[in-house]
Amino acid sequence: MKVLLSGGGTGGHIYPALALMRRLKSIDPTTEFLYVGTERGLESTIVPNAGVPFKAIKVEGFKRSLSLDNLKTVQLFLQGVFKARKIVKEFAPDVVIGTGGYVCGPVVYAAAKLEIPTIIHEQNSIAGVTNKFLARYVDKIATCFEEAQSEFGKNSSKVVYTGNPRAQEVAGIQPSDALKEYNLKPGVPTVLIFGGSRGAKAINTSFVEAIPAFSKKDYQVLFASGEVHYDTIVEQIGEATENISIVPYIPNMPEIFANVSVVVSRSGATTLAEVTALGLPSILIPSPIVTNDHQTSNANSLVKHDAAKMIAEKDLTTETFIQTIDELMSDPEKRIEMSRQAEKIGVPDAADRLIQVIKDII
Repeated sequence: MKVLLSGGGTGGHIYPALALMRRLKSIDPTTEFLYVGTERGLESTIVPNAGVPFKAIKVEGFKRSLSLDNLKTVQLFLQGVFKARKIVKEFAPDVVIGTGGYVCGPVVYAAAKLEIPTIIHEQNSIAGVTNKFLARYVDKIATCFEEAQSEFGKNSSKVVYTGNPRAQEVAGIQPSDALKEYNLKPGVPTVLIFGGSRGAKAINTSFVEAIPAFSKKDYQVLFASGEVHYDTIVEQIGEATENISIVPYIPNMPEIFANVSVVVSRSGATTLAEVTALGLPSILIPSPIVTNDHQTSNANSLVKHDAAKMIAEKDLTTETFIQTIDELMSDPEKRIEMSRQAEKIGVPDAADRLIQVIKDII
């Protein structure tokens, strides 16, 4: 089988595609892949580094207000469709899967017009503009949140709830001694705090102000600041205490997830797929600057099932930050119940569900 993947801009669009690829490869090592992205997006480095053949096209997103820039965007889209059509014809895939980001627009559209089976995968509870555009052309729409079905209107009959393939990759990870890598003790209750791969200023500020309180707790704190913020934070606080570890980035995040008691983070789709697959209690602080405030909607999908607590960034203070963490870290029974609820929401066979959708349309 030959599979063409497309998705770009952020890791949230790229990692599900790569997780699906790895699962397909494990089932049938002869499966061939091609990934189409942009030269400017993270995919231009992440995908080749993963050993996946990569081709780039140029495309930009539409502005939400009327603008002359949109004329340029339309021109780039049409040029992108022309180039994508050529790439698709040359690779001759059995299926084309778009996982979000503007680059999917011309790629999936071109494939659909060539009558190649197509799927879009929507990670968030509120659909992106590109996936909404593509919905009328594709064969199936895979979603990670059941609430997303209503986003596709008259095309909602195409929706299949599959979950995020990243969930299946992390679902089987077992506790280990991984916390030793961060100078923390395995087996001790631990809260993990991070604001995404690049960090989040509001979360970082709350953490720094909470350090005096955290240093007196009987639980451990592992904090990832983001590379760009790390040096400044270390200068601000000096040496960390025995129960607090501060790092710029955690490359083995799923392994660390399996060894902590509570996660405090943004509510991006990939993070939520991973914490629910592992049944982890979480405190979610949605980013207020994402399109359509979709992270708040993502977080609410867990909160309404008592699988997570949420703090809106406008309500985030040092006091609410410490208090909310303390409430969970001091109540093992509450954590167990939240863990059960998170696990109920998780989709540990998400990649296999998506593979079944592929089989159904080719």
